[in-house]
Amino acid sequence: MAFLSKIATNNGHGENSSYFDGWKAYDSDPFHPTKNIHGVIQMGLAENQLCFGVIQEWVENNPKASICTPQGSNGFKDISNYQDYHGLPEFRNSVARFMEKVRGNKVKFNPDRIVMSGGATGAHETLAFCLADPGEAFLVPTPYYPGYDRDLRWRTGIQLLPVVCESSNEFMLTREALEDAYEEAQKANIKVKGLILNNPSNPLGTVMDRDTLRDAMSFITEKNIHLICDEIYSGTVFNEPGFISIAEIAEEGAVCKNRDLIHIVYSLSKDLGFPGFRVGIIYSYNDAVVNCARKMSSFGLVSTQTQHLIASMLSDDVFVEKFLDESAKRLAERHSLFFRGLAKVGIESLKGNAGLYCWIDLRRLLKEPTFEAEMELWHLIIGEVKLNVSPGASFHCSEPGWFRACFANMDDETLRIALRRIHKFVIQKTGSDQPTRREQYKRSKLEISLSFRRLDEFTMTPRTLASPHSMTSPLVRART
Repeated sequence: MAFLSKIATNNGHGENSSYFDGWKAYDSDPFHPTKNIHGVIQMGLAENQLCFGVIQEWVENNPKASICTPQGSNGFKDISNYQDYHGLPEFRNSVARFMEKVRGNKVKFNPDRIVMSGGATGAHETLAFCLADPGEAFLVPTPYYPGYDRDLRWRTGIQLLPVVCESSNEFMLTREALEDAYEEAQKANIKVKGLILNNPSNPLGTVMDRDTLRDAMSFITEKNIHLICDEIYSGTVFNEPGFISIAEIAEEGAVCKNRDLIHIVYSLSKDLGFPGFRVGIIYSYNDAVVNCARKMSSFGLVSTQTQHLIASMLSDDVFVEKFLDESAKRLAERHSLFFRGLAKVGIESLKGNAGLYCWIDLRRLLKEPTFEAEMELWHLIIGEVKLNVSPGASFHCSEPGWFRACFANMDDETLRIALRRIHKFVIQKTGSDQPTRREQYKRSKLEISLSFRRLDEFTMTPRTLASPHSMTSPLVRART
């Protein structure tokens, strides 16, 4: 290892986290419905696989969108040659319009401010390089996505300082928590360069309300620090309240005094389900940041073939509207199915309305309220139940016993199998198949609507068996 650099060999990538350990457990023994029915079911990966059929239908009906088909091959030479690393104009235009549609056409985005990157991972790192020097820090509300430790810290040398949010108010961000974290940084002589918000939240599956966003804007304005808003799940909102982008707050002159401090990270990995395409976006209101980010983007460009295909797809207004509507309906259906399955055995979850996962409360299954007990429970779930769910400690949660479970990266039958495994495990742990009464959860003020119907009544109904994503299912919710 002496031949390698310190950056290449340090532990900053975060592979020693239980978050990634769960993936390794799945990789070594993956579930398969016929070849390995007792394998580990992957519930630690936030992928959106519910609308692949809609995407595939468009691709089949639009062969000219790809230069790798006979119908589109006439454009092969032009697209395969060097292009402006600012991105194809049609790509930036179509992405800007798509971002507007996802946000309900309440804001406008200037294509000239869009900088492309190799996924949100590259976008976050690029912004970190632009905004901070090694040793400086960003505040991040907890719990937060474990990949931030890698994306923002590993090669940049910056620090992430937690802003502690608690279950007593459903993990909502408060001005008091922001001030406390900032004060702690000052005491430690750490220079804070910005605040990072993930909205909708991963892992909470919740959206920030307007007052919270305004408070955050007021805070960064007073401190004269940057605000990075990660909005990669903005198109996964499937129920009220609707999503409010920081771009809306940026247009409120009474609140936003300096738009140069605002930067948005976006991608197509979650909203469209294209993580393999590595399409990441930086949108900054700061001209200097846009210029610097474009120079750095040459290290992680999106291929022109991908840009060409995406531009064609997102320029199809009929398809985009159909996709967003269908995706919201299917996410609502899947979330309801999983949410009610957990409630059957008394497992409560944070009441979310966005994302590809649930933030579930397993505190009553802990031997004691410690993170050691959380890890012990997690090892049981991985090793015996054979489910890869992610422990809250890996998300820097301040309270032991919370777990993130993803529900959109599998088909309906696999989800039913996962629910049966959970059902059996909880009965074995508690000695009862009845859910704990709501009164026993006085420590948690979450508003949960529990259903005590038989598990089979909603996991094996003729409607849900007839079609993996039946639009006639009683679990469907209208898109908001």
